[in-house]
Amino acid sequence: MGSISMAVLCFISLVFLSSCLSVMAKQTYIVHMKHQDKPFSFSTHHDWYSAHLQALPSATSDSLLYTYTTAYHGFAASLDPDQADLLRRSDAVLGVYEETVYTLHTTRTPGFLGLDTDSGLWAGHNAQDLDQASYDVVIGVLDTGVWPESKSFDDTGMPAIPARWRGKCESGPDFSPSLCNRKLIGARSFSKGYQMAAGGGYLKKPKEAKSPRDRDGHGTHTASTAAGSHVGNASLLGYASGTARGMATHARVATYKVCWSIGCFASDILAAIESAISDGVDVLSLSLGGGSAPYHHDSIAIGAFSAMERGIFVSCSAGNSGPRRFSLANEAPWIMTVGAGTLDRDFPAFALLGNKNQYSGVSLYSGQGMGNKPVGLVYNKGSNSSSNMCLTGSLEPSLVRGKVVVCDRGINARVEKGAVVRDAGGIGMILANTAESGEELVADSHLLPAVAVGRKTGDLIREYVISDPNPTAVLSFEGTVLDVRPSPVVAAFSSRGPNLVAPQILKPDVIGPGVNILAAWSEAIGPTGLEKDTRKTQFNIMSGTSMSCPHISGLAALLKAAHPEWSPSAIKSALMTTAYNQDNTKSPLRDAAAGAFSDPWAHGAGHVDPHKALSPGLVYDISPNDYVAFLCSLGYTIDKVQIIVKRPNVTCTRKFSDPGQLNYPSFSVVFAKKRVVRYTRELTNVGAAGSVYDLAISAPSVVAVTVKPTKLVFKNAGEKQRYTVTFVAKKSVPQTTTRYEFGSISWSNKEHQVRSPVAFTWNLLTS
Repeated sequence: MGSISMAVLCFISLVFLSSCLSVMAKQTYIVHMKHQDKPFSFSTHHDWYSAHLQALPSATSDSLLYTYTTAYHGFAASLDPDQADLLRRSDAVLGVYEETVYTLHTTRTPGFLGLDTDSGLWAGHNAQDLDQASYDVVIGVLDTGVWPESKSFDDTGMPAIPARWRGKCESGPDFSPSLCNRKLIGARSFSKGYQMAAGGGYLKKPKEAKSPRDRDGHGTHTASTAAGSHVGNASLLGYASGTARGMATHARVATYKVCWSIGCFASDILAAIESAISDGVDVLSLSLGGGSAPYHHDSIAIGAFSAMERGIFVSCSAGNSGPRRFSLANEAPWIMTVGAGTLDRDFPAFALLGNKNQYSGVSLYSGQGMGNKPVGLVYNKGSNSSSNMCLTGSLEPSLVRGKVVVCDRGINARVEKGAVVRDAGGIGMILANTAESGEELVADSHLLPAVAVGRKTGDLIREYVISDPNPTAVLSFEGTVLDVRPSPVVAAFSSRGPNLVAPQILKPDVIGPGVNILAAWSEAIGPTGLEKDTRKTQFNIMSGTSMSCPHISGLAALLKAAHPEWSPSAIKSALMTTAYNQDNTKSPLRDAAAGAFSDPWAHGAGHVDPHKALSPGLVYDISPNDYVAFLCSLGYTIDKVQIIVKRPNVTCTRKFSDPGQLNYPSFSVVFAKKRVVRYTRELTNVGAAGSVYDLAISAPSVVAVTVKPTKLVFKNAGEKQRYTVTFVAKKSVPQTTTRYEFGSISWSNKEHQVRSPVAFTWNLLTS
């Protein structure tokens, strides 16, 4: 009897184990369907998709996570690999793809951008007119949610919500719909993809509350940067004090929580874009992204195409993988890809060494400090080879207790290094850049006295510690200083081109403020984001292209308010062709990575100038059909084009001979197998009738550039004129190495300069 029981027990265990393995093997897949093939017997696409799933072996009622009809044509489902393979064999299925995980690209700015002054803000109108028009513009922010109690979402003085708005505020365990108001008019969360990845079916209790509430801080920061209301006496623990405000202070905000503790999942992002389109947003802001991928495999690009078709402007961060080339995310031409630059505000801090040399850096440390008495200084003294990086567990307390520790920047978070030093008994830190981050200085709200310094200074400090038998240091902090020169400077972390997916499209498009940005913060987490940081603050200072993206989203909202008839591509063109390329010392923009001059692979068309963008004179407009011709020119099959375009009757009967023929506001000329490249562009007059523009060309000596005609005359407003530009690479350029050069093409009159950057590449590398 006992042996039978044991056999039964073993059998049950095996069945249970098999069941566990089956569950473990399941993951989220996104299924692209032939939307137009839905049989009449199904009343909705949802019913049709459910039937497809129920026909699979071992299918369960909770397999279907989302159905998409706008941002995508298909559904997201929890499947095992065998079920996914069966779906791929269906005639109604165009493709089945594994879930993609995307990551976050993590006060002074309105004044720095000139938004605190009225002069020339909007030709023929004043700031009050623009404020009034902004009430009708809605910015949708896909991020980590929102802290609705923040003063940045105060709706005092705002009129009723536009009647066209169809969004809503969801309830959650920690979020009441009543927290929304006439400023924060929407708050939703999308978590089924996250919940599947976090440990099983979405019907199980999630590890994080299913709620729009922001417990990370990133989403509140980005939303308030785009459209936060005026908040007086704002600061981070005394730093950057003043009035905080977003770019479009009178625009409405709708937040869509798609990012959770382990990432942002494609299935959730597509569902959020679908909702945002249906809700009625005018601008979408996504400070997140993945690596470079073909457009038909990029969920953000696919969803953004649907938004663009419906007149919604989409702004995305370029990524924080610079200064390495080919490091961009969000490379689709219908997306505004935003890099990051510095402000003219800084937070100086100093390290005085025992050899009497004082070095400057930056810091947001706000504690009592370490006094004026020098203490011992250590660097890489431990037996652990990672101690120079100050990784968790790498420092020997006996060597660092009571001392200042030099930590090399890289691998783990900057603020985490300070926590590691503190936990090991250190009382201060010098965070020293390496070659990768160059001279870029990013201030952080450290848990102990800490100063961040550039690579050159870091090398001098490291050399001192190694050579002096008794090295010492004392750290001090100055607070906030303004009117820093030079600025802006391109951030070293800002991702760079060329564009891997379509080399003939120059990316990023522009840069905006992205270093040391003060904005609203979640009170569920300390300013460093570390669990051991128990401080609470209503505002925080952060850096990243995550911060520059919502600046451009807010500026796009202002342009949408001023020119509601403009297409997303017209708004993008206005921001690009009016961008500037000189800093506040009248020098060409510099790159923080090496201190040398920047180039369009780093800054695109330049740094945005909202005043000029509101009245650009001319714009490069692009229709959805133009983008279809562009996609066809990339060699995509009709099925792949259809994944992006989502039209049943899409064809490639119209196809560009070269992807660079797209009517883009910039040029990326690739000399690969040919020495002559010729493109035609079309400009639309959005200025006064009778406008005349003259040509100016800047080109490297190794390229001959000719443009016909050399003068554009617009008799009427709204009139379109074409020009053709021919680029000829001279034979003197060696064809065996990759080479980059840059120039520009500008159309100007007394009122306007419409400038397009040009990047030239010989023998483009693909990796």
